Amino acid sequence: TSTLASCEAPIRHAIPYVNKPEDIDPGVPNYYASSFWHGGQYASVVVKTREGRPIKIEGNTLSKISQGGISAQVDAAILSLYDKERLRNPRNGDADISWNDLDKAAIEAFSSAASAGKKIALVSNTIISPTFKKAIEEFKAKYPTAELIQYDAQSAHGMLQSNEEVFGIRAIPSYRFNKASIIVSFDADFLGTWIDPIEFTKGYSKTRKLDPKRKQMSRHYQFEANLSLTGANADYRTPVKPSALGPAVVALYNAVASASGLATTSGGIDVKHINNAAKDLIAGGKNALVVSGSNDPAVQTMVAAINNMLGAYGTTLGFDRQSNLKQGDEAIFSQFIGDAASGSIGAVVFIDCNPVYNHPQGSKLAKALVNVDFTLSTADRKDETASSVGYIAPTNHILESWGDAEPKAGMYSLCQPTITSLFDTRQQEASILLWSGNSTNYFEYLKANWQEKFAEGKSGLTYQSTWDKWLQDGIYQTEVEAAEVSVDINVDAAASSITSNYKGSGIELSLYYKVAIGDGTQANNPWLHETPDPITKAVWDNYLTVAITDAKTWGITEAEGKANRVNLTVNGTTHNLPVIIQPGQAKGTVGLALGYGRTSSGRVGDNLGIDATSLMTEVNGASSINIFSGVSIEVTSDMYQVARTQTHQTYMDRGNVVQESTLAEYKKDSFAGRVIPMVSTWQSPTGKVAPGELSLWKGHKYKDHHWGMVIDMNSCTGCSACHVACVSENNIPVVGRQEVINRRDMHWIRIDRYYSSDESKVSSASGVIAGLKALEQAADNPEVIFQPMMCQHCNNAGCETVCPVAATTHSTEGLNQMVYNRCIGTRYCANNCPYKVRRFNWFKYHDNKQFDKNLSMNNDLGKMVLNPDVTVRSRGVMEKCSMCVQRIQLGKLKAKKENRRTNDDDINMACASACPADAIVFGDMNDSQSKISKLLKIKDLEGDYGIDKKIGEERAFTVLEEIGSKPNVLYLTKIKNKEKNHA
Repeated sequence: TSTLASCEAPIRHAIPYVNKPEDIDPGVPNYYASSFWHGGQYASVVVKTREGRPIKIEGNTLSKISQGGISAQVDAAILSLYDKERLRNPRNGDADISWNDLDKAAIEAFSSAASAGKKIALVSNTIISPTFKKAIEEFKAKYPTAELIQYDAQSAHGMLQSNEEVFGIRAIPSYRFNKASIIVSFDADFLGTWIDPIEFTKGYSKTRKLDPKRKQMSRHYQFEANLSLTGANADYRTPVKPSALGPAVVALYNAVASASGLATTSGGIDVKHINNAAKDLIAGGKNALVVSGSNDPAVQTMVAAINNMLGAYGTTLGFDRQSNLKQGDEAIFSQFIGDAASGSIGAVVFIDCNPVYNHPQGSKLAKALVNVDFTLSTADRKDETASSVGYIAPTNHILESWGDAEPKAGMYSLCQPTITSLFDTRQQEASILLWSGNSTNYFEYLKANWQEKFAEGKSGLTYQSTWDKWLQDGIYQTEVEAAEVSVDINVDAAASSITSNYKGSGIELSLYYKVAIGDGTQANNPWLHETPDPITKAVWDNYLTVAITDAKTWGITEAEGKANRVNLTVNGTTHNLPVIIQPGQAKGTVGLALGYGRTSSGRVGDNLGIDATSLMTEVNGASSINIFSGVSIEVTSDMYQVARTQTHQTYMDRGNVVQESTLAEYKKDSFAGRVIPMVSTWQSPTGKVAPGELSLWKGHKYKDHHWGMVIDMNSCTGCSACHVACVSENNIPVVGRQEVINRRDMHWIRIDRYYSSDESKVSSASGVIAGLKALEQAADNPEVIFQPMMCQHCNNAGCETVCPVAATTHSTEGLNQMVYNRCIGTRYCANNCPYKVRRFNWFKYHDNKQFDKNLSMNNDLGKMVLNPDVTVRSRGVMEKCSMCVQRIQLGKLKAKKENRRTNDDDINMACASACPADAIVFGDMNDSQSKISKLLKIKDLEGDYGIDKKIGEERAFTVLEEIGSKPNVLYLTKIKNKEKNHA
């Protein structure tokens, strides 16, 4: 009996399909084209589902806007779907109510307000859905006093107002970075957070790719205060105080006008690289592009004047496909707050927006709402704004909703639900339609609207097949007439305004948005908080960035990873903040991220950092993230350690880690920048025996597939999309701030960020000391290089030789594999890995209250996001990049069923498919038709030994080549388009 009892297993109830859904096969993924529009970011996407649950977001390659790329925020949205802290029912205050009761109360309030002549305000972020706007028009027809009020957390009001005055059209032009040979940017982080970074990265990266037949690339100038992602990628970057950015634009205008024989204007200051930028712009002509992240209409007018002088409109930018992503009007929003405070508004509906938190006048709005008779929010949680209203009608997640989008004129995409609503929620579009008196199902409403707009008389089965095609592709494009534009630029008035308003005094503050956190909309998403900031490599923290020179002057010290906390006072408001001493920060300035300081986002995002939105000022009637005066710093004795995944800053002249050169040198010699040539088995360009050629290894035979990866250092911007894609695909746990400080982060791919300068080129004997000294000397404005680093899948893998239980093995296809249930956790392999890419599970991260912010593994709802094809690792085992072996096996199975060899369309890695810069190429190096074989110009495809392949691409190198590990991951030399490296 005791023997039988000891054999008892826990009871697990499984409910089989009685009638299996036609479109679901257990173990086989389904994919649905959809759209993502949330928190100011847009992408056309494809959602992977397993057994009816979405588990991964990919980019839609059919889209001509996002072109298959996604961002960290887009990819992480899949976890937000399974957020346990989303509201599950409509609410009146803190009480759950039925939808019938809420609808009755809302309709009565709207009717009463309209009858009394009081305004009904529909407040939202920019709406890019044409069908939703049609529903809003029906609402306005039903209630004549209703008005749509749009605002954006990252406002573009200044540009909209300027374009309306200059060109007669209130819109953002379409920026075509792919056609720009010269790019000049003033504080516009277009690769990270400005307007549409996914589209811009796609275009920008195309101008940075090189090969021996095309030795041309764009040149990029950046002027900014904080070191941004875009600034880190620039060829020439100039740190500039915020108060100097406006006058710098005037100076550029004058330099271009003077050289072109045109009249100049008053104002402007002498800024490094301005004159050279002007010369290059003139040489580029219509293929040049100037952009500015300023929200000041006067600055945007000067930028428009420069682009107009160059003839850029119609080439690198134009209004033929203008962007619809930013439509907010700050003047109308300010009027709305005043009306609410005066009691002239009878009802307010906040359409999935949170202005109490992310608008500079949020606190003023919260006070004004008490004077409104009826207030309602469609937020998915009781956020800062929803906490200030009477009713909450929680909307669906975007992946539970039907909808459409028109991000650019004539370019449409559809949104379809990938799962039934998890809770008793209802998408806000359906609510607005219902309150308008239209009981049509929103799906039918959407379908009918598209039939009316695009079907050209098609009906019945004919229209159904057309609709099905649109839904399958996810996108649709129509021809549009170019907008009628008239040019009327008052340059002198704009320059005069800039001269009057841009006067700095003392320390200046530059607010900014982080790539992962953005405006804080997804603040309760732990994947985003544990995504290292591309520049500081910090996670889970909000901090003040300070120049190294200012840190010394102010007495800020840094020791053992800790630095002094400071009291930051801005116009009488004081906040206590930790500090990061940041190379590249403009002297006399400090930087602080927005998107933090949430109080009602959820247990993950609440009480992290401070809310800096209220610190924003106003210039020319528009909100400004730059504060020119009234800023002071008081250093305290409290020390604080910011959690960072990388604390070394340079590669200490280890040129075989990162190899770089200039375009001029590359034109002379395709091997420019190569520090150590490939070993002779990889076709040494010099023919000499290189270190690491002699080996005790006999090699591995790859008679069928030989998987490899190439990362183009020129294309990679460091945006972190690949990082979140890897986390999502491979069930990587969140460990939290303290574990990151303990160096126990679990990420399978990291993006190393290195600083370099002339001074850092020191001999190996004094590398560390001289390198640290060089960092200080070059900290004013260092060169920045990003290097994605994952398991290199070495042919001669040191990790394999030291494992006592053969848990790490080599596959017949070139992959270094981990057998988790064999690993006993000796960590010998991690000690023997020269690339430090192996991660050890110090704890059981799933079902562990100690890691309560690990939402994807510590509650039943969050576990729905886990990929069933990837093991959830337990405590005491080593894990690392598997080169998405589950994807490889699925692709091989597909090809086997079709009796053919795999091709590039069958298999791609999560990191490569997410990359908006197309910097990562994966494939079979034994396939002469694969992209990787063509990119590397592999000459020997018949050899049994992978290490005997002959590489013809001169820029290809492997990291730490001299140790002879012979990785299957190769990199292409970083080339910058400048006259002299580190200049």
